[in-house]
Amino acid sequence: MKKFNDLVDECSHEVTEIFPWDLEETLQERTPILLDIREPYEYNAMHIDGSINVPRGVLESACEYDYEETVPELASGRDKEIVVICRSGKRSVLAAYTMKQLGFVNALSLKTGLRGWSEYEQPLVKSNGERVDEDSADAYFAPRLRPEQKAPRQEK
Repeated sequence: MKKFNDLVDECSHEVTEIFPWDLEETLQERTPILLDIREPYEYNAMHIDGSINVPRGVLESACEYDYEETVPELASGRDKEIVVICRSGKRSVLAAYTMKQLGFVNALSLKTGLRGWSEYEQPLVKSNGERVDEDSADAYFAPRLRPEQKAPRQEK
């Protein structure tokens, strides 16, 4: 049986991943579409300024015309450079892989996600445009697993 990380690893062979410092350099030269595929509550907490939010759950229909979820910038952007962003760089690999299957020739994934972007000390903003301070970002991206979310221990 495959696990989440197995699926991400398989898809990552088909997806170009860029590091935060690569994205920083890219943004100084040109303006790709920054596609944040996290859930709206995650996006509202903090995101890269100028990114658009299309949750992973509606990505496929957002990339096509004639759906309520259609995002024209995506539906018309199959030849554009699109950097897909999530929290850690795993969901973005899966989303970029899916977009490639849909004909998006230059869909890239931000390796390490927003966590890595923040660790690289790049700016994040809240939904109201206010800049997020580094301590708040660090606290937000710290893992917080509840006991029931951890894998059961195998008895020996």
